[in-house]
Amino acid sequence: MDEQIYKDALLKKQVEILGTGGMKPLQASMENNTRQGDMADQASGNNEVHIQLRLKQTDAKILQAIEEALGRIDKGTYGICRDCGEPIPEPRLKAIPWTRVCIACKEKQNA
Repeated sequence: MDEQIYKDALLKKQVEILGTGGMKPLQASMENNTRQGDMADQASGNNEVHIQLRLKQTDAKILQAIEEALGRIDKGTYGICRDCGEPIPEPRLKAIPWTRVCIACKEKQNA
C-alpha cells in the first residue's frame, strides 16, 4: 500500500475543512438571529444556527480523526483495523482515509 497517497488525501481534506472559514459563518448566523422578526423568522434563524453548529462539530470530529490517521501513518499502523487487526481494504481507505475500522467491524458497531 502506498501510504503517501492516503497521507496526501488526509492533508487535502484537513486543508479543505480548515479553509471553510472557521467560526465566522456560525457567528454571522448567530448575529443575524438577534434581529427582530416574527416567530417563524426567529425559529428559522435558530434552526440555521443549530445546523451550522452541528456542521462545525462534525468537522471537528473529522479533523481529530485525520490527526489520528496521520499519527498511524507515522507509527506504521495505518490501514489496520483497530478492532480486528486485519488490513482495511483499499477501497474503504480511498473513500474514508481517516477510518479506524474495516467495513465488517463498522457494521458490527452499527448493529
